[in-house]
Amino acid sequence: MELIQENSDLSAYLAADEVVDHYHPLVRETAARLAAGAVDSYAYARSAFEFVRDTIPHSYDSGDARVTWRASDVLEQRTGICYAKSHALAALLRAEDIPTAFCYQKFEEVHGLVAVRLDGAWHRQDPRGNKPGVDAQFSLDGERLAFTPDPECNEVDYPELYAEPHPVVVGVLKAAPGLLSLSRTLPTTL
Repeated sequence: MELIQENSDLSAYLAADEVVDHYHPLVRETAARLAAGAVDSYAYARSAFEFVRDTIPHSYDSGDARVTWRASDVLEQRTGICYAKSHALAALLRAEDIPTAFCYQKFEEVHGLVAVRLDGAWHRQDPRGNKPGVDAQFSLDGERLAFTPDPECNEVDYPELYAEPHPVVVGVLKAAPGLLSLSRTLPTTL
């Protein structure tokens, strides 16, 4: 699948905003700690990916009813669904000047992941979190995502790479008072 940048200006994929708040002290501290052990951008990106995937449980897997959406809140509260975990990973990567995009897949609901720009190309990564039947890995040599859409079931890989999280996604997260409410309002399309 050919990935399509929605913004031709690569600097848009390094920007901070209300959701991807990579200027926040907790994001900066976490990025600095991860960067201290990395020898290059690839090693840092992999370390940040594994940190988010492995140390921040997916809310549905853990049963944590809190809904996070801002990157710094995800890092502080150590919980989030796929969208929130993607926001946290994007903030950590952008904090170290690695262009990061938001991308999505459609299953019963829309699933969020990121794409990192390394070695002159975009590579999708899924920090959702592993569990039995899910084995997402950081890879530049072919995608190792949590899920693979089945076109026969009307499942879709959206090719767009967004510089900001999709407004539908952010709106749903911000409006949800808890995980139960969120589960009833997850977007089914973008």
